[in-house]
Amino acid sequence: MWIFLLQRSTLLLFLVASVAVARDREPRVRNVYIRDNPKDEAERVYVTGEVVTVLRFQQPCDPARTKMLGWEGRFVPVECAGKRVLVEPLQNLEPKDRFLLLVTLADGKELPFTVTAIGDKEWERPDQQVNVFLAPETQDALRAQLEDTRTRQKLLEEANRRHWEENTEDHALAKLLKNGSVRLTPLKARQRWILKKVGMTVEATFLTGKAKAAVLFRVTNHNKFNPWSLSEARLLTTRPGETAPVLFGEAKPFALQKDWEELAPGASGYLAVVVDKSAFKSREGACDLTVELYRQDGLLDAHVLLDRRLVRE
Repeated sequence: MWIFLLQRSTLLLFLVASVAVARDREPRVRNVYIRDNPKDEAERVYVTGEVVTVLRFQQPCDPARTKMLGWEGRFVPVECAGKRVLVEPLQNLEPKDRFLLLVTLADGKELPFTVTAIGDKEWERPDQQVNVFLAPETQDALRAQLEDTRTRQKLLEEANRRHWEENTEDHALAKLLKNGSVRLTPLKARQRWILKKVGMTVEATFLTGKAKAAVLFRVTNHNKFNPWSLSEARLLTTRPGETAPVLFGEAKPFALQKDWEELAPGASGYLAVVVDKSAFKSREGACDLTVELYRQDGLLDAHVLLDRRLVRE
């Protein structure tokens, strides 16, 4: 079983990107509702370098009394434009950065905001526009709250759908793999690659099975200060014989399971990907597949090539 693996050097080629391939972090428009409660914390605003974030209010702001503390050298000067306040950092902020933005409205009301860096959580995506409502009973605020309710309902429906989709044989196999129970699966390990790069080590074990193929990743975070997490994984078609990353291949379904949400400095974790034989067929015929792993900042951190011959009939 090892012969065909050794004869073709590119069969299970493991590659880690040496250049940063950015995946767009989609900006968002969201609504916040500020009430006169002294215990409420300042609303956070998530910003990213060289991108303008707009805070939109229900009345004009006072330019003379709207300011940010400690912005010098880090931001373009804050600008008031009618009912809008524009915030633009000159570069990406560090996760620990916090800047106090004090917005004063035309009626003299002061509203504090905490401007900070984006993160890997869903609510820490970069803000494109933040609609600020002070009177929740107004028509605009009620309309915004209705839209927020509809959005939450849609997200719940999508979460339920994903849960149903994960109740499959492939996901069950992936769970066993990431838990270290390879012997309980019909899959057999056939090759292992280890690659070390600055800040991390990635080990990939390739497995073959009847009508299935899989790859088990062991990721170790060597960064002394920052955690590592997975933003997204993709499975794309690759023409037989090609080894370069595929940016525009046909996306294919797969099962993914991991035993961690975030790898702290020095920690290791397992991530398993299971692929059905049907995924190795494209519109052009038989194909290989590329698994791509994107880290928390949206950059392509690693990709592996899965040869179609891993699947046994």
